Amino acid sequence: MGLPTGVTLAMVWAVLLPVAVVTVALRAAPFLFRRLLRGSPLLEFLGVIMPVSVMTVLVVYSIAGATDAPGGVVASLIATVVTLGLHAYRRSLALSIFTGTFLYVVLVNWVF
Repeated sequence: MGLPTGVTLAMVWAVLLPVAVVTVALRAAPFLFRRLLRGSPLLEFLGVIMPVSVMTVLVVYSIAGATDAPGGVVASLIATVVTLGLHAYRRSLALSIFTGTFLYVVLVNWVF
């Protein structure tokens, strides 16, 4: 059946079923406890700060990871500045992200 020696199908199911149950339960838990957590000052704070924090981490990670690509840091910084400027001008998250990503790809592949 393609399993390694000493591993039975029952052993595979004994691992997969609990993993599946725990995964589904963890993903459903926030929706199940939503009423209990409504009005929580911690969740309101996280709702405000998390989107900015996640985007900041992604930008820093992208710029730091671009050091190996030829022209990567310059292209990354240019795309970041354009993205921030466009977002300040239009306040459209989707437009800003798509334009910045497109500009970065163009700069890395065709300019630098």
